[in-house]
Amino acid sequence: MDALECIKRRIEETVAHSRVPEDPLHARNTLEWLLKLKSDADVALQIAALGHDIERAMEERKVRRENFSDYEEFKKAHALNSARILKEIMEECGADEDLINDVVDLVKKHEWGGDERSDLLMYADALSFFEVNLPFYFQRNSVEETKRRFLWGYRKLPEELKEVVKKFRYKDEKLNRLVREWMEESYIS
Repeated sequence: MDALECIKRRIEETVAHSRVPEDPLHARNTLEWLLKLKSDADVALQIAALGHDIERAMEERKVRRENFSDYEEFKKAHALNSARILKEIMEECGADEDLINDVVDLVKKHEWGGDERSDLLMYADALSFFEVNLPFYFQRNSVEETKRRFLWGYRKLPEELKEVVKKFRYKDEKLNRLVREWMEESYIS
């Protein structure tokens, strides 16, 4: 098995064991969104898309939200931890050092972007959150917490991708109504 196949298999096996039910679908869906945004996305971007949240699937190494008073600090720790884990996997699979460094850099930036490639990863992750994760997040959290998380991700998107999110529909009509309200509010505040 070559290094890339090993990396992909290890990421998918790890994420498949996540206690967060939407994690396996979110990993694949983020990769799908990345390829919709940039059909010729390079290998490093594709690996980063598939494994950007890998730390959530590893209970013994998972960054816990309750250990952070600041949401931004939590997200920073989450991104760094996922990057660290992916680096270990890629080293064990015999990946090239340049590829490892590229993936690590992308995953560290996946929550905020900052350059063209990390912005693409951030957008793919955000679109997948809205398409896949949001209904699960809403089931597990209060309306206020879901609103805070929705606005945090929605405000990062450029207008053309906000239009994509506006087309998403959820089985829960209350969530659909709330999302429409939050979208309107994001333009006012």
